[in-house]
Amino acid sequence: MTEIAILSGKGGTGKTSLSAALATINHQTVVADCDVDTANLYLILQPENYVEEKFLTGHKAVIDYSSCNQCGICIDYCRFDAIAYVNGRVTISETACDGCKLCSRVCSSQSITMVPGDKSYWYIGNYRNGKLIHARLAPGEENSGKLVNVVREQARKTAEETGWETLIIDGPPGTGCPVISTLTGVDKTIIVTEPTRSGFHDLKRIVELTNTFNIPTYIVVNKYDLNENMTDQILTWCSDAGIPVVGKIPFDPQIVEAMLQCKSIVEWAPETQAAKEIHAIYQQVVNNGTIRKSAKD
Repeated sequence: MTEIAILSGKGGTGKTSLSAALATINHQTVVADCDVDTANLYLILQPENYVEEKFLTGHKAVIDYSSCNQCGICIDYCRFDAIAYVNGRVTISETACDGCKLCSRVCSSQSITMVPGDKSYWYIGNYRNGKLIHARLAPGEENSGKLVNVVREQARKTAEETGWETLIIDGPPGTGCPVISTLTGVDKTIIVTEPTRSGFHDLKRIVELTNTFNIPTYIVVNKYDLNENMTDQILTWCSDAGIPVVGKIPFDPQIVEAMLQCKSIVEWAPETQAAKEIHAIYQQVVNNGTIRKSAKD
């Protein structure tokens, strides 16, 4: 089994659009959407979920005011400044509470209980080319890195059960904990960038991270023709760093139209240059074809 993570240093580069396209080229493909904070790959792949499980993100402190004596001891002990007097009553901020449970332990009237955060879910479903494992982290919930691990584990298990050889992972943007959880143990990484200063800057950051993991890394420049001068700078940097650029995808409004139809560009408009370029990327990275010697090939 080959695990391929699609990442980006910043949001909005086209990472999920590329992931959806790669996921709809061949059948018997397992896909993991590890962008759990803002999961949206399911909108394009439209899976029929046959597994739905809750994910416990932690605990939040809740006060029983029928027994609370308003002593304020919990305010003194809270290290996160999540408890304060509001209108003369001890009040816990749900968003500021870290769930450490200390307030419930020091409460003199035993009026504070810890309520589990169980509003987040992960799913396994069938989509038209294979299986999609994804999750939705509820607003305000934390531990997205742990939820990414759950999605990864379920995706690997699904791939092993089916015997399918390709696992495509749509990772979160940036370089934080969820990205590290996504990268751990993958075989290859495709980084999607765009020809902007911020895109180029964040490309360097994510490449530094993948180098730390010693993961083979490939670059795709999306919407390259919107700023060809910046694209040339990116290509030169990649060449100097010895990182292969496996694709340059042109800007194409059909990609947006495809998403509106819940399709990938290779399904919606297979004759476009963007779709053909994505097929070439698939051949090089997923099918282990010959890597282009030059980014300008």
